[in-house]
Amino acid sequence: MLIGFFDSGVGGITVLHDALQALPNADFIYYADTDNVPYGTKTKAQVKDYVMNAADFLVGHGAGVLVVACNTATSVAIKALRQKYDIPIIGMEPAVKPAVENHKDKRILVTATALALKLDKLKKLITTLDCEDIVDLLPLPGLVRFAEDMTFDTETVLPYLREELSRFDMQNYQTVVLGCTHFIYFRHVFRALLGGEIELIDGNQGTVNMLVKTLDELRAPLGGAGKITWYQSGAQVTDEQTLQRFEALLKRLNEAR
Repeated sequence: MLIGFFDSGVGGITVLHDALQALPNADFIYYADTDNVPYGTKTKAQVKDYVMNAADFLVGHGAGVLVVACNTATSVAIKALRQKYDIPIIGMEPAVKPAVENHKDKRILVTATALALKLDKLKKLITTLDCEDIVDLLPLPGLVRFAEDMTFDTETVLPYLREELSRFDMQNYQTVVLGCTHFIYFRHVFRALLGGEIELIDGNQGTVNMLVKTLDELRAPLGGAGKITWYQSGAQVTDEQTLQRFEALLKRLNEAR
């Protein structure tokens, strides 16, 4: 069975990386919508169109399960996707619930794209968990740009992150939720700035756990060997430079986590 992965760009590779560890006998098709990245600055209608087009492509190319490895895309379009397709659709969710479950006496900072932070999905989650009084929100669009540009060095990224976090007294926080898959590339920068006392959490493992559970329930043979076919906005990636870029990102995650 071919497993489809979708993201606005390279953020979803962080989820794919974890899926490769959990499912070494699966084959994957990864769609990066590089023509339209970033999604966080777009309108809800625009993002929905992008996601539906990408899903059409992936399903048309044989994906039997679809992972929307993008928090913004999930928030905008997961309901429409599940209404349209009869294959399993697995989305992302910022790890607010585990952050609240582990809450003690300090605050929780949820970081994501500007659009994801505005949408009803996150608002409903926070309301359901009854945690409005301990949760703050922070968009970090610069981290998406850094990831897409392959800029990961602490010296470049840390000043941006320090400035954005300076509006909060981080001594009052116990958890930072990385609510965009692009942000996971920058754990080392968060850690350099925040030290080891503030917990950094994301929703990747929960998504991969759901993928594994779904495949178990389907009982469909995977019949693969970890092969990845890469696409950028519908065009298959065949040039060596871009393929090496994707492989470098996977290698970086192997070394970082």
